[in-house]
Formats: sequence, structure tokens, C-alpha cells
Amino acid sequence: MNIRHDWTKQEIQKVYDTPLLELIYQASIVHREYHNPNEVQVSTLLSIKTGGCTEDCSYCGQAARYHTDIKVQSLLPLQKVLDTAQKAKDSGSSRFCMAAAWREVRDNRDFDKVIDMVKGVNDMGLEVCCTLGMLTEDQAQRLQEAGLYAYNHNLDTSEDHYENVISTRKFSNRINTIDNVRKAGITVCSGGIIGLGEKDEDRISMLHTLSTMEKHPESVPINALVRVKGTPMEDMPKVDTWDMIRMIATARIVMPKTMVRLSAGRVEMSEYEQAMCFMAGANSMFSGDNETLLVTPNPSLSADQLLLKNLGLNPMKAKKEFAI
Repeated sequence: MNIRHDWTKQEIQKVYDTPLLELIYQASIVHREYHNPNEVQVSTLLSIKTGGCTEDCSYCGQAARYHTDIKVQSLLPLQKVLDTAQKAKDSGSSRFCMAAAWREVRDNRDFDKVIDMVKGVNDMGLEVCCTLGMLTEDQAQRLQEAGLYAYNHNLDTSEDHYENVISTRKFSNRINTIDNVRKAGITVCSGGIIGLGEKDEDRISMLHTLSTMEKHPESVPINALVRVKGTPMEDMPKVDTWDMIRMIATARIVMPKTMVRLSAGRVEMSEYEQAMCFMAGANSMFSGDNETLLVTPNPSLSADQLLLKNLGLNPMKAKKEFAI
């Protein structure tokens, strides 16, 4: 299958609407053409600065304006971050992601500290990823020079549905940051969340935006909404796992080389449901010993190790030369 960047929404819709078992089969063929089906990239995500964010993302418990149980935590000390990264590496992770609840990166001492964190984790031989909010070109360049391998900046949803979820920034702000990351030579991690009250057309539109980029994101996380008490979306219905599988399979087919990450919401899935996601083309997951994904529940490290053992999947080694 050729790598295409000219998908139409109608073509993606047709893929998405394929009968599910046939869709999984087609996605698994594409997956085997471009990836080792017995390997999964294991990533660890650490919240290096938690809560107190000025944004109003309706799903997020870290927004300062919502009354949630999440405790605000200032930027972690460098050594604590490096110790956590070493534990992650020892447990089989090849990518270490650091997240700060900021609207945007500011050129201050906190950013200087993040630069030191990136340098330290990079020196361990791990793929370093950050998600810090909006970035300028110069800030992206500083991160690249420090050894940053990937930058996560999710689209979250479609351009049309975006304003129903977030009002404190625009969809175009997301695209601008992704462009700045690309210009700096950093790989892109960008996906979205399903379960935000969107329609199927919004899911198709989000995948269309990603799959028609000049370069596909090297990593596309597919998240299921984790309902956080105190946020506007706390009463949204649980995402149907079949919808997650359908999204993963469609992403795999339209972006064959991309790492498709089974992300938030995994804690509510059975081992069998997760296995179906891997069959449908997911080949990346978050795991760690703190049983959280930022501030939401995630399966324990021991449960994940058992899952991989049962499925015969091996943790992937770091591929710093990986490019599309």
C-alpha cells in the first residue's frame, strides 16, 4: 500500500464505515506491511507540572477554573524526573514523555529547567517527548537542540467541533504549533480524543487533517474520554470500545507508517478489548508504575507486562532514527 497524503473525507468515511471485522482484517494487513506485528512501543508519561492551567478544555481536570480533586503541583525537580525516566527504561519503556499543564511555553527559568530535563533523559538513550502547550519556532528549536525527539500536541477533535470543547484557543493554534515543531526537525505526536460529543463526521475530519499533512505525524494517539468529576464532560457516556477499534483501524489504514497509540481510556478496557485494538493496528501504549496517565487512571505496570506476555508482544527498542 502506498503512503498517501491526498485522502478525501469521503474516502476516509468509506474506510471507517467498513464492516468491523473486515476493517480489522484490512488494517492488520497494512500493519504487517509496515511494522513488526509482534512489537509494541511502550511509552511512559510523567506529569512534570500538574494543574492550574488557564485553558478551559471541557474534558480536562487540570483546568484551574474547574473544581476537581486534582492537586496543583509545581515543576518537579530535575533529579526526580531523571530517576523516574531511569525506572521507565528499566521496565521496558523506549519513550519517555514529559507533560506540563501550561497553555503555552514561556521563555523563563521553568523552560530552562525543562531543557535540562530533555538533555538528561536524552542522554539515557530514551526517545524524549514533551507536551508543554503552544510553542514558538525559537522554543521548538531550543528543544530540538537539547535532544527532544518528539512533541505531542493533539488536535483533540475536528476543526468544526473544536469550539464546542475549547474556547480559550483556536484549532489554528494547534496547527501552528505542529508546524513549528516540524520546522525544528522534531517528530510529531498528534491525535485526538473520542467521546467529546462529536459526530462520526468529526472523527473523520480529524483523521483527514492528520492524514493530509505534508508528513504524517510519526505518532497518533487515539484517546477515549476519561470522565473527570468536576469538569463539564463528567457525565458524558463511556466510549464504546468498538468505536475505539474502528478509529484505530482507520488511522492505521490512512497513515500506514505511523505509530498508532492506544492511549487514555485503556483502564476501562478488558484484556480482550485491548487485544482487539492491537489486532486493528495499534502498536504503541502508555505504561508505568504510577498507574496514572497524567492525572487519570491507567493499568498497572504488572497488568501491562502480563498483557504483553499473554499476547506474545515484545517492547520495541528506541528508534531515534525513525522518520517518515
